[in-house]
Amino acid sequence: MVRVLRSCIQSTLKLVNSVIGMAGLAMILYSAWMIRVWQRKMGELPFGHDSDYPPPWFIYTFLGLGVAFCVITCLGHVAAETANGCCLYLYIVFVVLLIMLEAAVTVDVFVNQDWEKDFPKDPSGSFDQFKNFIRSNYEMCKWVGLSLVSVQGLSLLLAMILKALGPHQYYDSDDEYAPDRVPLLKNAPPHYVVDPGYAHGNDTWRRQEK
Repeated sequence: MVRVLRSCIQSTLKLVNSVIGMAGLAMILYSAWMIRVWQRKMGELPFGHDSDYPPPWFIYTFLGLGVAFCVITCLGHVAAETANGCCLYLYIVFVVLLIMLEAAVTVDVFVNQDWEKDFPKDPSGSFDQFKNFIRSNYEMCKWVGLSLVSVQGLSLLLAMILKALGPHQYYDSDDEYAPDRVPLLKNAPPHYVVDPGYAHGNDTWRRQEK
């Protein structure tokens, strides 16, 4: 029963974890598009140290978050497949840190009226475009954000349950197969062990009798 439950949780964790990976891939593709737009406008890549323009922090942030999502997804798949306690613990820590970061940004946006002043000016203009897109599609973005946070919370819960169940149990001894062999042993003839000393004594008594 525990083995079946563990297998179901592992499969569900892989499926839920794949949603986080797809979100990370989408963020990386969007970052690549922003890098292409920056290169077309500025004539150089945004990663040059000798650039005359300030670094586009929004592109860096979005690309870093996408890579972080993909790394967490890979770690989650390894943890779900092996059910290793160390991998599950690292996965739980990373997901908790990610949820805390998202919660901090959300609280800052809703509580602080001047939250835009907390971020430096983005020379690429991608931050303003992203902000305007969210404002014009607020309902859709809200449900997408809530769904992503719910998926992260569900993956965290499944990882904690899988860690509580413990790793797989492997049996190398023949005790696991003993119940199947017991009925066969019932029909086997009895096995007698003869004491060599007793047999030698009988042989001596027979010689004396002769």
